[in-house]
Amino acid sequence: MIPTTEATVPTTLRAVTTGVRATARITAATRGGTTTLPVLDGDGPFELRRLRSRGTEARVCVVGAMSAPLGGDRLRIEAIAQQGAVLHITSAAATLALRGPTPEPATYDVHLTVEEHAELHWSPKPLICAAGSNLRQTWTIDLAPTARLVLREEQILGRTGEASGRVTTRLTVRRGGSTLLDQQAAYGPGAPGWDGPAVLADYRATGQLLIVDPAFEDKPLEVQLLGDAPEDGRAVLTPLAGPAALVTAIAPDGNRLRHLLPTAQGATRRLASPGSAPKLRRSGG
Repeated sequence: MIPTTEATVPTTLRAVTTGVRATARITAATRGGTTTLPVLDGDGPFELRRLRSRGTEARVCVVGAMSAPLGGDRLRIEAIAQQGAVLHITSAAATLALRGPTPEPATYDVHLTVEEHAELHWSPKPLICAAGSNLRQTWTIDLAPTARLVLREEQILGRTGEASGRVTTRLTVRRGGSTLLDQQAAYGPGAPGWDGPAVLADYRATGQLLIVDPAFEDKPLEVQLLGDAPEDGRAVLTPLAGPAALVTAIAPDGNRLRHLLPTAQGATRRLASPGSAPKLRRSGG
């Protein structure tokens, strides 16, 4: 009889009993005035595809090659925008967190590095936390002082007609080695007060848009409330203690959540125009 060790157990069986371990890597660099992708390395459920470039910007789409994240999975994406590069990362479809074969939570870690005079846009489709799922998601972001970042994330708590899964998220952003933002949130079964009036109440979709741009040093934004009808959700723009602003939104569902964020996204695009003022208007104005 052959001894059963990790080396002799088939990979598919190990994946069932211990979860998938996968790390995808993306590196963007400049060459001849355009952004290239010298590293585009998918792994596990992450299939990485080059999209058509827009100007000097390189674009990457993350395609799900298997159901993930499931309980016990350990997933990670690492992306680096080297000096002067412009990188946009999106996804082909929503990420669906499901109950796994083990009671352990799944982890999904995103590490982003943006070097001097580089720009990175992170705008995947929403994360859907199905009933029974348990996910711990983190973003760790390191920015050079002249870097620009647009990070958009959306979470849908449960599919239509079902209860929410549990999700814990942490977003840590460092600029020039100093902490710009460090926040954590928890939703779903076992998270104290998550569905109470101080957090989400009856809403089941939440999202954020983080904008970091050196232009805010001279023209900081002001606190603004976005959204005129409470039944369609609410959003608030908050300037941070640095050249950054954070838009936080809640809504009854994903469709209405996505209607709250484009105003802030449009302001981000206006920042790219020389001499434009980084100012948002109310969604109903």
